[in-house]
Amino acid sequence: MMMGKNASSEGYFVLLGFSHWPHLEVVLFVLILMFYLMTLIGNLFIIVLSYLDAHLHTPMYFFLSNLSFLDLCYTTSSIPQLLVNLWGPEKTISYAGCMTQLYFALALGTTECVLLVVMSYDRYAAVCRPLHYTVIMNPRFCHLLAVASWVSGFTNSALHSSFTFWVPLCGHRQVDHFFCEVPALLRLSCVDTHANELTLLITSSIFVLIPLILILSSYGAIAWAVLRMQSSAGLQRVFGTCGSHLMVVSLFFIPAMCIYLQPPSESSQDQGKFIALFYTVVTPSLNPLIYTLRNKDVREAARRQVGLDWEI
Repeated sequence: MMMGKNASSEGYFVLLGFSHWPHLEVVLFVLILMFYLMTLIGNLFIIVLSYLDAHLHTPMYFFLSNLSFLDLCYTTSSIPQLLVNLWGPEKTISYAGCMTQLYFALALGTTECVLLVVMSYDRYAAVCRPLHYTVIMNPRFCHLLAVASWVSGFTNSALHSSFTFWVPLCGHRQVDHFFCEVPALLRLSCVDTHANELTLLITSSIFVLIPLILILSSYGAIAWAVLRMQSSAGLQRVFGTCGSHLMVVSLFFIPAMCIYLQPPSESSQDQGKFIALFYTVVTPSLNPLIYTLRNKDVREAARRQVGLDWEI
């Protein structure tokens, strides 16, 4: 019987999550709830601020708003279900819920890989082609880049989701993870899944390694341009904006490579849960802090908006 039919006939999956460590579940619930609230507040703050302040109506903050919205959606696709499972004895998710969670988590994760490349290209154009920046990064081109990021992510997810949910199931529905993820679901299969694993490895290489290479190439060119700068103020501005983006790239790509670009093994299974917890819960909550604390434009925009509120 096919996986989709088998699981849907039973109506649910069991997400084992962190049930092997029951003494950690209450602590994890509190910590994850705190980080989730930080993610909601921080990313909504950036989205609203970028919309309200005219000084932030630039390509950089347009893409940053996209990143913040993406992080909101990404965490919401899995964290509320995780909190419910940590709080109560039931650790189930419906078949439709699992299918939806898998699709959106994979789509949004892939979209972020592409969007981070777009943001690095924006920084490259700003630093290395300053005289042509407004022509290159015109509003129409920026919108096309954003749409391309989202479309590529959701298209890739449609491919993997359909392949994953048509793999025959062995009869049990216990997913050894805290959310529905491709490698965890493939472990439920009673047939050879090498084709699925190879497809996942190839697409992971395309959407993880290639974006990372492009990002590093962009910042290599930026570093070369920075070394030739004479203005100390210009250097500080470049390091402020580019440094924030590089920190976000590191927080996202390093855990992603640990999960998707290493061969599966029993010993790495539990380790993978905590790595996935980091990039699902911690990284989206840190992104707003990184861009806010290290970015003078955002701090000044926040002061202006607070000043306007006081005047009203």
